[in-house]
This record gives sequence, structure tokens and C-alpha cells, in this order.
Amino acid sequence: MRTLIRGGWVVGHSGTTHTLIRDGVVVYEDDTIVHVGADFDGHVDREIDAASRLVSPGFIDTHIHSGHRAAHRLITDAGRPEYFGQPFFETLPARRGRPHGGDAGDWVKRAGEDEAAAQRRIDAATYTVAELLRNGTTTFMDFGAQLPMQQALLAESERLGIRAYLAPSYASADWVGGEDGRLVRDWDEEKGRRGLHAAIEFIDEHAGAANGRIRGILIPFTTELMSLELLRETRKAADSLGVPVSIHAAYNVVEFFQIVTEHGMTPIELLDSVGLCASDVLIGHGNFVAENPRMNYPAGRDLELMAEGGATVSHCPINLARRGRYLDSWATYRKAGVNVALGSDTFPRDMIMNMRCASLVGKIMSGSFLEATAAEVFEAATVNATRVLRRDDLGRLAPGAKADIAIIDISGRGTLRYGPVRDPIKSLVDVGVGDDVDTVIVDGIVRVEGGRVDGVDMAEVHRFGQEDAERLWGGWRNWDVAERTAEEASPWSFPLSGRSRRAPSDCA
Repeated sequence: MRTLIRGGWVVGHSGTTHTLIRDGVVVYEDDTIVHVGADFDGHVDREIDAASRLVSPGFIDTHIHSGHRAAHRLITDAGRPEYFGQPFFETLPARRGRPHGGDAGDWVKRAGEDEAAAQRRIDAATYTVAELLRNGTTTFMDFGAQLPMQQALLAESERLGIRAYLAPSYASADWVGGEDGRLVRDWDEEKGRRGLHAAIEFIDEHAGAANGRIRGILIPFTTELMSLELLRETRKAADSLGVPVSIHAAYNVVEFFQIVTEHGMTPIELLDSVGLCASDVLIGHGNFVAENPRMNYPAGRDLELMAEGGATVSHCPINLARRGRYLDSWATYRKAGVNVALGSDTFPRDMIMNMRCASLVGKIMSGSFLEATAAEVFEAATVNATRVLRRDDLGRLAPGAKADIAIIDISGRGTLRYGPVRDPIKSLVDVGVGDDVDTVIVDGIVRVEGGRVDGVDMAEVHRFGQEDAERLWGGWRNWDVAERTAEEASPWSFPLSGRSRRAPSDCA
């Protein structure tokens, strides 16, 4: 079937850069784009009227952690200073010997697990995929869920029609809470090796599923939790499987100094030493590089190594800004030749809002309003990610590319938020939100229409998220490293009074 989309604006692609076409059209046949231009005089089987809308390539989210991320709702304006602003330390490690009680994507399947727990995992996968699709993301890369959650993500990605890069993460060690409430690393190299083999088996079994929309990725979780030998095995496995690698690296102060102390090199230099500062490697965050002034590390050359190796940084601007961190700076990375893509990390899974945050913070940290332009952050949300995926059929609207399309309402829908629109990309980055996405097409199939995700009851998904979050917050003390309640970990913005005094965190 051949479909024509007639847009108010169309983001085309010249082969080297995105282009803007006013009153343009996109034509796709089955799952592939066949024409992008000012008009089309060939036969079509149907038309989609997007006259007041922006027709854009679907966004590529390079860094998601699954579930409703209720644990991360506790880190706003709160946290332990010894974690240096790293939310992973605040929310993921549990006391030694205690099962993790956080989001479903953060814990493994346990012996005797009841049906309710298994269903929560499925509902968490639905929450993840539905949120991504609703906000215009057509491809996502998971960054660390365990095998049971990967299986749930696989099923929901197939059912709801998104494009996904999946496999369970693995590591040589885990962060756990010791007797004194401090975090320590619990090493188990054999567990890490089993994890790598489980990832390989998952990729072998599922890569190419759902008409090729499901592909594999190797996820050694973080540099400070990996042995050199397991990193080298990862390099060999990636070469053998032909899949990309994603790893959290140069992502927090503790990790940077641990790697320097233990290995005599920075996290980026460590990855380079084992062949993982390469064009098929996605570096999660990559903001605490040697050149960052906060590191006080002279003669650093991390940016040079990433640029020479062709590695891509997955920049998650909202998550960083929420913890008082940043990319230092957008201009420095760009001028060094480092490829930067965008990810949402936790919440919101809204690439439009992440583009705006990347642009605003990028301008501030670069000290120039000419940096982190709307064009640059739009490229980071679309075409830049395709370099690490080694795919020129995603992230762009051009003949031969996959029909992965987001149609975005830039009229304001009865409000004055957009105001007069001259340049639709600048307007989108300046004032847009994911809720402006009206229609999402993946592989030529409409998956979101009129803001409704096909096959999903959003009210029910929201209800699950709230109820499961209340359960999580209510039991926070059961596994928290410092044995805090949710209220102790994250005090209320203002004192509770009256009937609201009985807070969810008081109910276990």
C-alpha cells in the first residue's frame, strides 16, 4: 500500500543534512519511504492530511531505563551528598541480602515469584513502550534491564510496534549497602560471565523478530562494575554478533576516581584500552570526562579518544540537570568532533523536552547563545544515533529509509503556546512537548493516531503506575541502604496538613 502524507512542514534529508520543505509531502510504500518533496504526482492508495503539522522522522531514544521510574521521583531536590548527585546510587543498590524493591526493570525474577509480580513487569513494559510511542519515539535502546524485563519489553515492543534494541545487562559486580549504610562493590566475576552468555543467547534467539524491528545490543552496565577481562570478552562478542555496545562511562565523580585509582587511567581511556571507544559503542552520559573542570585532571584527552574512535555519547540532559550536572560543554564536544545523541534515561521519556533542555543548558555551559542550536539538538534526537547503530535507514525522511514518522501538531491546539511559527524546528525546540505528537508511524504502520496509542488504555496504564509507585514508596525502608522511609529520603515540598498527613510513604 502506498500512502502520502501532506504536511504543513516536512523535515526532509539531502543526504548530508536535514532540510525543511514547506507544504511538502512524504510518500511511503509498505515499510519504506519512496518520495520526499514539494509534491508527488504518482498513484497513492490513501492520504494523511497533516496540513497544520510538522512531519518529522521519528525520534531515537538512545538511553531508557524501563518502568514508571517511581524510585527516581524521590531524587528531586533530595539525596545523600556522598553520592555526588548520582541518582543511580540513590535508587538502585539495596542493603546486602535484601531484594530490590524498586521499579520492575531493576530486579531479577525471584524464586517463588507470584503472578502479581510477574504482571507488574508486563505492565511496566507497557508503560515504557506506550510512553515512548506517545511522545514520538520510534526507536529506543534499553540501557540495563534484567532478563525478565527484557522479555517483557520484547513482547510489548512486538505488540505495540516500536523499534527496539534489547538484551539483558551484565556486570562483574553489584553495588550493595554494607552494614554501615555505605555502598560497597560485591564482586562475582562468574555471575558477570553468565550474564554475558545470557545476553548472547537472547540476541541469537530474538534478533530480527517483529519484521526486523527487534535487534540486539550488548550492555556491560558500568565501567566501575566491570573487570577488564569481561570488557574484552564483550568486545569479542560484539564483533562476532555484529551488534552495538552501550555502557555507562564517565558518568559520575565516584566512578571517575575509582577507575583512575584502580587502573591509572580515566574511564574513557580504560574503554579505549580494551577496544570499546569505537564507532559501535554508545557511552552513557560521558559528561565527567578528563577535560571537565570538576575533575581537576590535567592533560586529559578523553574527547580526543572518543572522537578518534567514533564513539557516540548518549546525553540525557533532563536527568543530568535535575541533579545539578551538565555536559561541559556542548560546544567543546562538538568542536572536538564527538558524536552526541540524546536519551531520556528516566522520566519524562519526552525527546522534545530533552531537546529543549539540551539546547538551553548547552548554551549556558558553552557561554554562547550560538551553540547547542535547535538544528544540532534535533539532529541529536534523530540522525546522530544512527551512527552507532550503523543504519542509514533510520532518523531521516528520505527515499529508502524506513517509514518511521512522527507527525507533530505545531498549531498550539487552541492555545498560544507556539504563537507565530516561522521556523518549525526552532519552535518545536523552544516550546514543544511530547503531547504535541499527534500521529506516529513505525515500519509504515500507524501506531499512534490522534494522540491515542493503538492497543493501550492509557488511563489503565496511568492507574498501574500510580498504584505500583505507592507500593514502592510505602515499602522503601525495607531495602533502602540507609533504612529510610520514602519521606525521609525525599521530604515533602511543603509540610503536610489535615487529611493529607497520612502519606503513601507511611503505608507499608
